[in-house]
Amino acid sequence: MSSNVVPSRAGDSPASKAAPYAELKLFVAGEWVSGGGRKTQPVVNPATGETLGELPHATAEDLDTALDAAQKSWPKWKGMPPHERGKILRKAADLIRERTESIARIATIEEGKTLTEAKWEAGLAAEIFEWYAEEGRRAYGRVLPQRASGVRMTVVKEPVGPVAAFAPWNFPLGNPARKIGAALGAGCTCILKPAEETPASALEIVKCLVDAGLPKGVLSVVFGVPAFVSTHLISSPIIRAVHFTGSVPVGKQLMKLAAEGMKRTTMELGGHGPVLVFDDVDVEQVLDLSVGAKYRNSGQVCVSPTRYYVHESIYQKFVEGFTARAKNWRVGDGLEASTQMGPMANPRRTQAMDMFIEDARSHGGKVGAGGTKVKVDGKANGFYYSPTVLSDVPNSARIMNEEPFGPVAILNPFSDFDSVIAEANRLPYGLAAYAFTKSARRVNLLGEQLEAGMIGLNSYQIAVPESPFGGIKESGHGSEEGIEGLEACLVTKFITES
Repeated sequence: MSSNVVPSRAGDSPASKAAPYAELKLFVAGEWVSGGGRKTQPVVNPATGETLGELPHATAEDLDTALDAAQKSWPKWKGMPPHERGKILRKAADLIRERTESIARIATIEEGKTLTEAKWEAGLAAEIFEWYAEEGRRAYGRVLPQRASGVRMTVVKEPVGPVAAFAPWNFPLGNPARKIGAALGAGCTCILKPAEETPASALEIVKCLVDAGLPKGVLSVVFGVPAFVSTHLISSPIIRAVHFTGSVPVGKQLMKLAAEGMKRTTMELGGHGPVLVFDDVDVEQVLDLSVGAKYRNSGQVCVSPTRYYVHESIYQKFVEGFTARAKNWRVGDGLEASTQMGPMANPRRTQAMDMFIEDARSHGGKVGAGGTKVKVDGKANGFYYSPTVLSDVPNSARIMNEEPFGPVAILNPFSDFDSVIAEANRLPYGLAAYAFTKSARRVNLLGEQLEAGMIGLNSYQIAVPESPFGGIKESGHGSEEGIEGLEACLVTKFITES
């Protein structure tokens, strides 16, 4: 056990017992399917390294069946009154809340996050469905002023059509809900490919929709080799829109595929969140907020605060405070009540952390806490990494330019406003940015000058179902959630009547 990490205590809660894990299946055209000689892959518990189950991959025939169902069921779903579609989404939200305990446990054993975080995420998924249940009733058009007697001109909003959606593993409940909720709320059918690392979590959300009365064919859920599934779905003329959350390189590749068919895209891609901490703040208060935000979900959050720029007058105090807190952060199985940070989701992430930390060291960066894989309860098979603090890291280090997507806080000093704004905006990313100050004028300037789709000023809370979630620059385009999320699934039609 690393001296930088406080282990969680085994047996603190009944939650430490393993959660039930059902047989994994595809959901194609309203039917649960598996077997049939389909290729499978293991799903692994990141806390133990143990195999949870075998996930079937969709065949080309499965994908064609899902596409055909999406096309054939769309006219009926589109024609259903919005308030009737909303009833199904609201019922699904109620079922998610009723099943929160079991759904959250499945998300924890698949992804690694703490049970508290997984329960919060289940609640978010329910809220998202409720939001789109209501917002789908407000896909308003407008009547234009007449230009001639007897001529009426109207603008209407209509569902874009079948949507292909791709969700990552880091929020295995919330991400599927965002994509499904927007599509179904707008009157579109949807084919979802969740992450293969966390399939059962997404399927639990789907079960709630099915039990709420979702008609067959409106939604299909498939798994498989990402390149094969995405190419097959996006290349089909049936698909009218593509919604993706993931890395910048993969997002660019999917956009190229979508461009061949002039399909609309919503891309929520990577980030490298800057945090500006000015000299007029309550340092202890900002530290308490920052450490919890940084190590949430082991830093595997696209809007995670990562590059901390701290005014030079409080820099040393901030470094010491962050380091002390990181060393006392409890790492362990997410099902244990005392755990503050669970394992990383897969071994690729711990390997990436080692690479980033070693590279930062070679460029002169200082490791104040963490920087190593760790064992929990003497077990070496989990994908645990210590909460890490780097300081005085030059821009030549890879971690200052590439999204780490892990439990690493990077701390550097700054001296003046203009220089720190330039540093915050230096990278091609533009997803989330944060700043802390007591100056009202500075708050206004920060809101104007920080280049990001979402900005938290004196707060890390930047995502709720009624707000747009998305970035600018290479962090993508379009938004999920909010009225903007519904708009992404609608097309505009102008009609002249005489």
